[in-house]
Amino acid sequence: MTLRREAFLAHVKERGEYDTLEEAERAARVVLALLGAHLVGDVRAQLAARLPEAFALILLNPLQSAEPLSPERFVRATAAWIEGATEQTAAWDVSAVLSTAADAVGEDLLGQILLQLPAGYDLLFGRPQPT
Repeated sequence: MTLRREAFLAHVKERGEYDTLEEAERAARVVLALLGAHLVGDVRAQLAARLPEAFALILLNPLQSAEPLSPERFVRATAAWIEGATEQTAAWDVSAVLSTAADAVGEDLLGQILLQLPAGYDLLFGRPQPT
């Protein structure tokens, strides 16, 4: 089921403890654009189908990445794209957006997403996997 834009942003705003929906939207746009560069094929399409249309389009038209970013580099890249962000605030942004996305997709699709990402992204999604 696709989340409505308002509901998606409300969840991100709550989890990120943002003052405004605009702050939540800024974080969602950057994080999903970076994530889209790491996912391919049907997995990316299935995730996009569960996101509000504006965010699905961002995911499907990602920022380019020459190589998969480790979770730490993903957070640093997020900080670089959000004006005034630090690595600590970017980690908060990533967690707020990716945990909301994880709730939207369910465990089966999340497992497929995590298979396409370097180790450690399970923590960014707020779903630590057993080792």
